[in-house]
Amino acid sequence: MKTITAVFLCVFASILCSAQGAPTPSGPLANQVPLSGRTGQSGSVATQQTPIPGATQSVNTVNSTISVQGPYAQSTLGGKPIEGRLSLREAVNRGLQYNLGTLGLSNSALQAHGQMRVARSSLLPNINGSLREVAQQSNLASQGLRLPGIPKIVGPYNYVYLRATLSQSIADLTAWNNYRSAQENLKATQMAARDARDLVVLAVGGAYLQVIAAQARVESAKAQVQTARAVFDQTKQRREAGLNAQFDVNRSQVEYQTQQQRLTTLQNDLAKQKINLCRMMGLPPDTSLDLSDNVPWSPAPELSYDDAVREALETRADLKSAEAAARAADRAHIAARAERLPSVVVAADYGAIGVNPAQTHGTFNVTGTLRVPIWQGGRTEGDIEQAQAAVNQRQAELGDVRARIQSELKDAYLDMESAASQLQVAESNQKVARENLDLTRQRLEAGIADSVEGTRALETTAGADLDYITSLLAYNLAKLSVARALGNAEDNLSKYLAVQ
Repeated sequence: MKTITAVFLCVFASILCSAQGAPTPSGPLANQVPLSGRTGQSGSVATQQTPIPGATQSVNTVNSTISVQGPYAQSTLGGKPIEGRLSLREAVNRGLQYNLGTLGLSNSALQAHGQMRVARSSLLPNINGSLREVAQQSNLASQGLRLPGIPKIVGPYNYVYLRATLSQSIADLTAWNNYRSAQENLKATQMAARDARDLVVLAVGGAYLQVIAAQARVESAKAQVQTARAVFDQTKQRREAGLNAQFDVNRSQVEYQTQQQRLTTLQNDLAKQKINLCRMMGLPPDTSLDLSDNVPWSPAPELSYDDAVREALETRADLKSAEAAARAADRAHIAARAERLPSVVVAADYGAIGVNPAQTHGTFNVTGTLRVPIWQGGRTEGDIEQAQAAVNQRQAELGDVRARIQSELKDAYLDMESAASQLQVAESNQKVARENLDLTRQRLEAGIADSVEGTRALETTAGADLDYITSLLAYNLAKLSVARALGNAEDNLSKYLAVQ
């Protein structure tokens, strides 16, 4: 009789211990999305065309540059060193691989995928197992068991406890909409990563064009130095022959030295432009870059502004990202409102318990819980208000993205038209300036022109060359901006920039 009583007390105590560790179901909560749907990564890439104020003899009336800020101007060092000459496509591909603009948002997409899997786990079965071997002494009186003939203290005794638990959400609209919101947030981040690739194409492509322009300026300056040296030597010879005054020699010498200093300055700028390009592609700044491609004038594809807007609204990744972010906020709002609805959860466990492994017996428990929220102290209403604020903000941001796309396209088309007109005039002026320089040199050799006329012709030619280089850069940057504004810049790159 004592043995039966002791076993009964042991099992009863074990059940009490198991019941104390059982989880208490809690109400589902809606995930609160950030107020803004825009990515946390700062930085931007944009071409800028600003007018040059004031009267000038140069045809160059606009100044075109590319502004690269934040992570898009940086990269992580990696990859094989450059062997041979670097093409435009190779530069863009390296930028897409090592630029921090793409790396940062790619990691954000990976993080969003992990968050989506966490949200999905609330809808899938959760299974856990445990194995315990317990040595225990129990105070039955503390559990309210005060019967005659039953001792207050039982034990010490031991038992083995092996159990598997399962919990499964059957009906939980809050958890379901949390998962759908996480899915849309993942799409938004993936589209933002795609848009970052377009920005890297614009940044690296623009930097490549600037290096080409800097190289052209250096080559032009070298030619001007050679011409200035020839004029200086010719003037000295005529001075020695008594045909020119010393004043002419001094003037031509000053011009020659000025051209030499200009060449030094342009070579310094070229070196810095190459460093800037290396920083975007993951190359050390001391890399010796030798570009293989030249980007001459080529007509832009015929595409009207209205057709361009329609194409951009269909393909731009940042617009798709904003649309997905708005849908994520809508789902979060639905999840918050679903906190008022009942939810059903099933929990089950099965295991064996006994004084040793050879003397265990199987036990199980299946529990279905219907939770009906009645009053949560205003928490649900607060969640709904926060979710509604996110919906309003993201709808406003979506409208802003649509307007920004049209604005970027309009700016790019205006820049392209302005640069094309300037390039046409610059090319004509360059031909005239070179013809005048040749005629002036012939006049100098014939002795019917002085060094003043030669210096002016040289300066005019140098200015015309620089105007053409600057105008060609502005035109190519404008076409590259159109390719980015349309979306899918990787595919549009070869359509808008023809390389040699």
